[in-house]
Amino acid sequence: MINALDYFASLIQEEEQIPLFEAALSLGQDDDPQLDLNVCLLEIDKLAAQLRQRLPADIAPIPKLRLLNNFFYQELGFAGNLNDYYNPDNSYLHKVLTTRRGIPISLAVIYMELAQQIGLNVKGVSFPGHFLMKLSVKNGDIILDPFNGNSLSREAIEDRLEPFFINGRGPNDPPVASYLAEASATTILVRMLRNLKALFAEHPHWQQFLNVQQRLVMLLPDEVSERRDRGLAYAQLDCPQAALEDLEAYLAQCPQASDADTLRQQLPELRAASRRLN
Repeated sequence: MINALDYFASLIQEEEQIPLFEAALSLGQDDDPQLDLNVCLLEIDKLAAQLRQRLPADIAPIPKLRLLNNFFYQELGFAGNLNDYYNPDNSYLHKVLTTRRGIPISLAVIYMELAQQIGLNVKGVSFPGHFLMKLSVKNGDIILDPFNGNSLSREAIEDRLEPFFINGRGPNDPPVASYLAEASATTILVRMLRNLKALFAEHPHWQQFLNVQQRLVMLLPDEVSERRDRGLAYAQLDCPQAALEDLEAYLAQCPQASDADTLRQQLPELRAASRRLN
């Protein structure tokens, strides 16, 4: 039986062909190693088939979007988990499918899968602070909030950007449109994993943190800082040889990094621990 990381690797090996919903769903195998992904895949297919039966053959994109919104938010009851926003369960799609509660990005991934299956090309937008979605139609882009399916005006989008500029947005700052670009599957998976990473770092759960880092290193092989963070997790989990390899690789590429001296101080202890194990 293929293990979870090998399975994830098989899904992401061709960047332009990543099956986003399946890859995002597979993150849940870190939460539940016995998770049967096929059950969840069949569930989403069943929901899409149920919705397709209601669609007139010649329905236009905007009425189709309204039907999807009603189905997703009203009938199925998906919504933002405002009462327990920082629960890791909100990032695991198998849990969100069960509870109908999530954070913007997890809700968006499920919504986009249903949209694709009924012929609506809804895309993700990696907007600062709050993941968004968009549907391109003849008259422009409809920007959607995954929490409730509401479309956002340009003014509302600009208001959401303001907190990320200390002195307000100036004429030399990037245009609003640059924050509304389509997010790749890799970008979405990285954002989901970094959400989990932040949660597992704040209240340290080192095994879960390591699980996340394994996937981030696979998705971002050229970002050596992710390998550093994996090495730190290995060190916490008493895996000195693996920690040593990752931290030495980081220091070789970033010898002048601000944390380089601190990390170098850990190497002798890790080397000694590694020799003891051998």
